Amino acid sequence: MPTPRSTVPAALTDPTRVARVFRVVAIAEAVSWVLLLAGMFVKRVLQASELGVQVFGPVHGAVFVAYVVVALLAWRVLRWTPATGLLALAASIPPLVTIWFERWARRTGRLPVDATTPVRAG
Repeated sequence: MPTPRSTVPAALTDPTRVARVFRVVAIAEAVSWVLLLAGMFVKRVLQASELGVQVFGPVHGAVFVAYVVVALLAWRVLRWTPATGLLALAASIPPLVTIWFERWARRTGRLPVDATTPVRAG
């Protein structure tokens, strides 16, 4: 009898791929924050146009949700401790902290740099 195959795509269980996607989404989340803040500055301070907020508000919202989903996936696949997982989620709230978290997680071994780098539990 053949063995049952997993229905989960390999990309969702491979630590290196998950870490790579996490990095990209963490940076995108920070960039979308900056663009939204710039749009808010133009709207509120310069009182010039609402276009920046109208465009970058939904963009940031979508990237924020993507970051939360990818952080939850990384928490599971990379076997982060609850403290690390919660810190990853909390990093999504203040502007630019997702970049700090990504660098900290990479530096402390919580995000693998490449296929030869082991993932440290925690």
